[in-house]
Amino acid sequence: MKIVVCINHTPDTETKVNVSQDGKSIDKTNVNWILNPYDEFAIEEALKTKEKFGGEVIAISLGNESHKESLRKSLAIGVDKAILLKDESERDSISVAKAISEEIKNHNADIIFFGKQSIDYYGEQLGIYIAELLSISVVSNVVKLEITDKKVVCEREIEGGKEVVETSIPCVITAQKGLNEPRYPSLKGIMASKSKQIEEKIPNKFDLLVETISMTKPSNERKRKIFEENQVTELVKILHEEAKVF
Repeated sequence: MKIVVCINHTPDTETKVNVSQDGKSIDKTNVNWILNPYDEFAIEEALKTKEKFGGEVIAISLGNESHKESLRKSLAIGVDKAILLKDESERDSISVAKAISEEIKNHNADIIFFGKQSIDYYGEQLGIYIAELLSISVVSNVVKLEITDKKVVCEREIEGGKEVVETSIPCVITAQKGLNEPRYPSLKGIMASKSKQIEEKIPNKFDLLVETISMTKPSNERKRKIFEENQVTELVKILHEEAKVF
């Protein structure tokens, strides 16, 4: 079985992020970058699928030279082959999806795995876009997966509960936390990954449909109001009408 897993290289959630001088992007100075955490569930499920059916797992990432760090980690975990679509330019989600989908077409993949979202923009769009561009089915937010021959049965999270859906191969699966327990790179895997080549390709450019106009950090200012014991009714009214918490 030919399996593709798409990964991203993202800022660590514990990194202090600042806006750069252009006001449209983050300042990458002193930012600690990591393999997108949701993509670890995707990699694990890709490896489990290979262990069950045999075949090959290919990791693909689009970005600059630093993305090789996450691709190298995926190789250490057990991925067979890594491809960097090397590009420094500004891209929106659909431009990224078009570039990656073109590369996926070269591999005739049976299943393409994504993390359900990337922790930088939280768009939850890429896997769905790529499924549409490839004209194949997609199941998102998957927390349980069973593959038998050409049938794929998924349990996915929805608002207020879960649902079970069935589709067929080829398809795109976006992995949610809880789908599995990602394995750690072994010492043998880490050493082996150092000798593996990461293939570099130049992806095609596409017109942007979304432009970042400005980027600002949230204000630290907070409105505070002290209520007395006899002002419960007023507090409830404010929470409902102004804060809209219920």
